[in-house]
Amino acid sequence: MNKNLTSEDLGKIDQLEKYLSNKNNHFLGYPCTIDFDYSILYKFMKYPINNVGDAFYSGGSYQINTHPFERDVIDFFAQLFKAPENNYWGYITNGSTEGNLYALYLAKRLYPDGIVYFSEDAHYSIEKNIDILSLKSQKIKSQHNGEMDYTDLEEKLSNHQKLPAIIVANIGTTVKEAKDDIKHIHQILDHLRIKNRYIHCDAAFCGSYAQFLSPKPNFDFTEGADSINTSGHKFIGSPIPCGVVIVLKHHKEQVSQYVNVIDSLDDTITGSRNGITSLILWHFIKTVGVEGLKKRLNECLEMTDYAYKQLSAIGIDVWKNPNALTILIPRVSKKLQYKWQLATHQETTHIILRPGITKKMIDRLVKDLEKEIHSHLTTAEESKAGL
Repeated sequence: MNKNLTSEDLGKIDQLEKYLSNKNNHFLGYPCTIDFDYSILYKFMKYPINNVGDAFYSGGSYQINTHPFERDVIDFFAQLFKAPENNYWGYITNGSTEGNLYALYLAKRLYPDGIVYFSEDAHYSIEKNIDILSLKSQKIKSQHNGEMDYTDLEEKLSNHQKLPAIIVANIGTTVKEAKDDIKHIHQILDHLRIKNRYIHCDAAFCGSYAQFLSPKPNFDFTEGADSINTSGHKFIGSPIPCGVVIVLKHHKEQVSQYVNVIDSLDDTITGSRNGITSLILWHFIKTVGVEGLKKRLNECLEMTDYAYKQLSAIGIDVWKNPNALTILIPRVSKKLQYKWQLATHQETTHIILRPGITKKMIDRLVKDLEKEIHSHLTTAEESKAGL
């Protein structure tokens, strides 16, 4: 097939590789891990792998799939999230936006007249999914650290005590990596005697390591979650965006239906689903596993501490939540924002120390920031002198 590519076409491919390699080495503002190698899986790129249908269903006429690998991945994350042994189900999604959509879809099927409560620091996909599903909602204020304001939550819940509550808890907010406490949320619901409730935990970045933090955030199934999603391309690492959503099985059965044309159950958001990402996540859990996740977390915490100290040393106002891998600094110039691909929100820029980040990268960023600070000081001094 490659023989049909011209020398110009091949040149474009080589140019793209050089471009991506350079950008990969200047990538500090988004929670996407860069230390992976799945080249052993390249041989599967010649098959039309499609995980259509339910990976746990015994039937299915489309059989070029990786359902057994997908089941292994779901079992791994179900155990990590402490799901009840005989009452969990899940699937591999295209990413956490889909995981959030699926959870809200389940909640809507359970409680059609429910109201969704989510904080102002929630990921933008929450509001988008609420709009897609035409759900009623209430936005909750956030505390300074990005965590949900529980006083405001209780006040807004009290105005709708007779209606079911669908609550999205953040387990690592987009900007500040704050974590909501679902035990506290349940206590509020108990106090208000709101029996009909559904709590979804959006753990896109932190889900794969939150159990190993000390103190551990309250977010798993033993602590009252009805569903949890996490991303595969973030802390874990994948060349293809993907995610995992785990739900209580008895909730999933509310939406599951048999489809004759595929001879399987249709209980996912999309019909056709990526089967390569199941192999990628399976490869990760087999080669890294729980102990490897703990090791990666400790290395990232050490790198975060290093970055925090280096940035502070040049006079930058640095802030972060306890046990977070996200550091916040004052908004940088557009030039540095683009060079280092730094996500910026209002007057804040954040740096995320996920796997693959090296001290060399941090040192180069610090050097760039130091130059920018010096340039600003020089400009200010010249302006003051009337030059």
